[in-house]
Amino acid sequence: MGSILRIILQRLALGVLTLIIVSLVIFAAVNALPGSFATAILGQAATPEAVAAMEQTLGLDKPAVTRYFSWLFAAVQGDFGTSLSQANFASFAGSVADTGVTVADTLAPRFRNTLFLAGLTALIAVPVAVTLGVLAALYRNSAFDRATNIFTLSSISSPEFFMAYVLILFLAVLNPWLPSLSNISDDMTLGERVRTSMLPALTLTLIVTAHMMRMTRAAIINLLASPYIEMARLKGMSPFRVIVKHALPNALAPIVNVIALNLAYLITGVVVIEVVFVYPGIGQLFVDSVKTRDIPVVQACCLIFAAAYILLNLLADVLSIISNPRLRHPK
Repeated sequence: MGSILRIILQRLALGVLTLIIVSLVIFAAVNALPGSFATAILGQAATPEAVAAMEQTLGLDKPAVTRYFSWLFAAVQGDFGTSLSQANFASFAGSVADTGVTVADTLAPRFRNTLFLAGLTALIAVPVAVTLGVLAALYRNSAFDRATNIFTLSSISSPEFFMAYVLILFLAVLNPWLPSLSNISDDMTLGERVRTSMLPALTLTLIVTAHMMRMTRAAIINLLASPYIEMARLKGMSPFRVIVKHALPNALAPIVNVIALNLAYLITGVVVIEVVFVYPGIGQLFVDSVKTRDIPVVQACCLIFAAAYILLNLLADVLSIISNPRLRHPK
């Protein structure tokens, strides 16, 4: 138990260090974006004096190092600043934080919507992928196995927006079963939210299922040549029972790892899907904030994406260590 705790603490420390480095990259990249928010607010005809006054109000006149550490220390405390695109710039007097909407208030409902979409996708994709992987391993080299591999490889090889438009064509235009736009709101019931979010969830399911299905299939096939599997077969157990009872539990380490990595993708890779379906999630907010040069919101979105990806990768790493004794006790 002590060795597992030590490994987890080491992974946590490495994750925190990685997040700090990523935050530095995010800050540098966002501040290197062309254009100025002050100029975007005041217009191209603004005088240099007006632009300088606006930048002073926004704190953009301070050195980059000072602004980075101020932003980082505030972000650690959960304060991402004020959304500049929603602030009141009627006058330059006073603090923007007193007249605007905080970034946390802007992000909270959008992040809940993204988590709902990711959770709905996971509920569909994980059971489907594991089931297809088990069946493909059970009927290896059969027509079912070949058809499943062709379908999943085709879905993962296609661009996300292409898959989205194909589903819109068949499930919303030719057969109006589901809404083509996923504009959910807080006053919807759970059933309405599920139905409205089903098309983007199905699109994400087609994308992430291939990874999980192929890893499940490969992990089980790799174990089928093991001596204990041969012994189970010699005892007269059915092939399905051999796979489910003996092979699948011992193949959990790589399967859990790939599932956690795909869950990370469901949170960080939904930008294109949310834009296509006009889904009010954090990905849509990120794109809108880049258009309006809302620097605090862009930085917060990037930091949340990075933190979610690092955290879920850390979870995948820890689960792999816990489920594999050889990793818990390395020689």
